[in-house]
Amino acid sequence: MADQDEKKPAEAKEAQGTKPAKPALSPEQEADAAAKRAARAQAKATGGKGGKGKGKGGGAQAGLQLATEKLRRPEASRLRRLYNQEIRGKLQQELGLANRMEAPKVVSVTVNMGLGDAVANPKILDTAVEELALITGQQPVVTKAKKSIAVFKLRAGQKIGAMVTLRRDTMYEFLDRLISFALPRVRDFKGVSPRAFDGRGNYTFGVREGIIFPEIQQVDRLERPRGMNITITTSARTDEQARALLRHLGMPFRN
Repeated sequence: MADQDEKKPAEAKEAQGTKPAKPALSPEQEADAAAKRAARAQAKATGGKGGKGKGKGGGAQAGLQLATEKLRRPEASRLRRLYNQEIRGKLQQELGLANRMEAPKVVSVTVNMGLGDAVANPKILDTAVEELALITGQQPVVTKAKKSIAVFKLRAGQKIGAMVTLRRDTMYEFLDRLISFALPRVRDFKGVSPRAFDGRGNYTFGVREGIIFPEIQQVDRLERPRGMNITITTSARTDEQARALLRHLGMPFRN
């Protein structure tokens, strides 16, 4: 009887149909995903034991702390190793640079989420900060309004958004997940614009829905999909150099 009971869940899953295969993840990405799943499980367990009041808040804080904890990797992230071993040499030859160290590189990645609705409902800001922390693996900074605008009922110093600046391995890990996993999940995706450069080698584009990231799984909990702006700051002197760098990193530019 016990063997039959164990087989029933497996048969039920097979009856539901097979899902399309997901893109393979690197060992670093699997480690990050496992850490974030453990954070969500612990947050849920802690919130359930604590009741409806302080327990849920403590569980959410514990989950965020685990999700944003930096992993100690024995080696650099996959995309960073690829850049140092292959892409840098290719950029030197393609751009005609005399020194290998002159090749452009990514300096930082900034993820900014504007929340105009937080003016009327401040609770939205807490949920957005939690989502941004899960996506980037780093605790966000809450941004405040610099001016008072009466038309929008906005006062100077009021909290209206969240922002994260990523560097080093955390930056490369986020770029790897963004390029190879998140962007292909966009509906009817045809590539990003190749013209969204600022003239100094920095690239900015927008994401309409944050649910393209696999870390955001509780879609029913979202009041509405929230977008974000992603700025990739590079050391390139021209837009052409920055475009070549991002193309070698795998950025899917639209033809």
